[in-house]
Amino acid sequence: MKKFILEPMPAALEAKYVDMLSAVQTATVGHFRHWGFMAPDIKPINHTRKIIGTAVTLSLPGQDSTLLHHALTLLRPGDVLVIDRLGDQKHACLGGGVALGAVLAGAVGAIVDGMCTDPSELEELDFPVWARGVSPITTRIYNIGGQLNKPVACGGAVVCPGDIILADENGVLAIPRAEVAEVSEMALEKQARGDKNGERMRGGERLGNLSGASKHVLEAA
Repeated sequence: MKKFILEPMPAALEAKYVDMLSAVQTATVGHFRHWGFMAPDIKPINHTRKIIGTAVTLSLPGQDSTLLHHALTLLRPGDVLVIDRLGDQKHACLGGGVALGAVLAGAVGAIVDGMCTDPSELEELDFPVWARGVSPITTRIYNIGGQLNKPVACGGAVVCPGDIILADENGVLAIPRAEVAEVSEMALEKQARGDKNGERMRGGERLGNLSGASKHVLEAA
């Protein structure tokens, strides 16, 4: 069995996906979709940024970041590193050095199902990372193995290479490309309704009446 399994890079990010999702919030999609979301434990580290990009997936075992360093040579503008740490919650695989390499390659961010390090450097590099936390104990080039561009589990969500990642201050969502248009359309319609309801509430109407909740309560009381 090979130590490293390398699959081809997914299709690069197309501008149409950025256009579709640029005004979409993950929390809006969470009103009508229940899959593709990562666990809330995976949080933005020192930022409130939003990113849209192509998932480049990695599986990295324990203390080894050999494959991650190699992946930096393959990254393209618009890519998002999605890293499955295979259960390791101690070793930080991503810090200032890796982030610099990713930024210079044009990557727009990283999602780590585990630890990162150097949060101040990440902020200085303007490289947004979502992770479970921060650790001073880092990975090394141990040449243990790993997988590139195979489906991964990240924060409880299955992410396939080439999925579109939408991540913001509320969380991280992976969307198959074929579903982006539908998800975007539904989210934008819901956000428009929310804006109209906000205007009505500022005009004196109550949320319970607008949502129908008060009707249900009064009929059952």
